[in-house]
Amino acid sequence: MAGLGEHITAMVQSHGSGDDSAFYAIALQVAAREARQGHHVLAGNIKKAVDASRQSPPRSNVTKLPQPGGDLAGLVQVTHPSSTLSDLVARPELTEQIKRVLAEQRQRETLFEYGFAPAHRLLLEGPPGTGKTMTAAIIARELSIPLFTVRLDGLLSKFMGETASKLRVIFDSVAEQRGVYLFDEIDALGGDRTGNDVGEARRILNSFLVFLEQSSPQSIVIAATNHRQILDKALFRRFDAVLTYELPDTKQAAAVVRGRLGSLAKGIKWPSLKAYADGLSHADLVKSAEDAAKRALMRNETAVTANDLILALQVRRTATLG
Repeated sequence: MAGLGEHITAMVQSHGSGDDSAFYAIALQVAAREARQGHHVLAGNIKKAVDASRQSPPRSNVTKLPQPGGDLAGLVQVTHPSSTLSDLVARPELTEQIKRVLAEQRQRETLFEYGFAPAHRLLLEGPPGTGKTMTAAIIARELSIPLFTVRLDGLLSKFMGETASKLRVIFDSVAEQRGVYLFDEIDALGGDRTGNDVGEARRILNSFLVFLEQSSPQSIVIAATNHRQILDKALFRRFDAVLTYELPDTKQAAAVVRGRLGSLAKGIKWPSLKAYADGLSHADLVKSAEDAAKRALMRNETAVTANDLILALQVRRTATLG
């Protein structure tokens, strides 16, 4: 039988995901547990609270999350993602790398005790739409910490001193507020500076490298890029791990489409669709599945046909690959 601690953990998780039905069900389990232990008044109060809450007007599913203030305002956007590791379709090797990062973070106190730091500086590289941003969200969700997405438009300034001081503000927050800090399209900061552009841009990159190297292991700093080849070589030495993302193979593509279609995927034979999906990213496949699903639902049908998917994939290929 689940203990009170497990019930509370499950209630927090269901509340965080907005699953009211699960939240109330667990609360009633707690009430039943208290009743069995003779705490009838407490059990009755829990049941009354559940009944009263269920009769209240439904909450909006859109929750306005508090955004950072002070010097951090305008530099980061905070979210609390819902994606989990099971949502990511990727090579087994990549999934294992992510699991290793999560395991080290969950046991970071043990590592600290022996003088080691968990992996906390990650570089994610690969084509657009292959799951890099999603990975940052997954790590935040799996560790129950917020995701801070750095807004490069707010960070970069034509005055190097301003950009360096803004970087300092962000990395001060890395040390003070545990979270996942995502620098998306890091090539805007970390592009190769071996050409003529060696002035302000070089100093900005050097500032970023110093802050990254000294970053607190209490948080996870993630940099993502679609263009590994243009990154400055000095960047790679500062990261604890480099995770490489690739376009999905046939099996992964089928899993992405079926996962998005759910029960609407009845009767789809993937081999006949393989040629239309080759070269498309995970994001492209998700969009194609959504387009095909909407087409079927608007016909009042409960299953997507192969023709629906072929048309959606062709449209996406034209838009993406030309």
